[in-house]
Amino acid sequence: MNRRHLLAALPTLPLLAAMPASAEGAGDGDWANRGRYAPTNVKDKALPADKRRVVFMGDSITENWARPEHDGAFFPANGFIGRGISGQTTSQMLLRFTPDVLKLQSRAVHILAGTNDVAENGGPYDPSLTHDNLAAMATLANAAGMKVFIGSVPPARDIYWRKSVADPTARILALNTWIKGFCRDQGYTYIDYWPALADAANGLKAELGLDPVHPNRAGYLAMGPVALKAMSIV
Repeated sequence: MNRRHLLAALPTLPLLAAMPASAEGAGDGDWANRGRYAPTNVKDKALPADKRRVVFMGDSITENWARPEHDGAFFPANGFIGRGISGQTTSQMLLRFTPDVLKLQSRAVHILAGTNDVAENGGPYDPSLTHDNLAAMATLANAAGMKVFIGSVPPARDIYWRKSVADPTARILALNTWIKGFCRDQGYTYIDYWPALADAANGLKAELGLDPVHPNRAGYLAMGPVALKAMSIV
């Protein structure tokens, strides 16, 4: 465990409340939407251990993955718990990491995050803040005895809701390079979804997307085997 990563993220926490609110739940003062899964957390913590092996922390890409119209059976069939919230940045995920991940006492966490940081949902993109947030979540999970899996940020050539982000691909590729190196250095597992999802121009394959950012059912069916192979050690 590298405490430096957790300590580096802590100074940012008091600033989070001042950042623009973009995800659901912000209107009631719960900027990180910590209450979203509160009732479900009570129920899921009572599940047998093999029914809550891995918690998936993320944004809409994770939230959609667990929906019946996409690949909803994939989660309960494999003992996976979905904790994605649409629109969220890594700063918001870090604030809800304890109730939505750590308190479930699962064996592992799968973190798939960064798209909305790149998309500037929480303000101008600061790669170092995203790095610190991801590192802090991983460090917290590791300290709790959980195995850590971090997925590559999926390809997204067009941030259609914020056209001012002119070159998201360059940001995503750089972030994934950092995630891969971080996982290597810390002994975590990097899960690379790009070979399954990316086209020749480093965008999401048209046949695998609802839009240029979000996978469709076929996209999730392509991601599933990649995740299962990487997490077979859990």
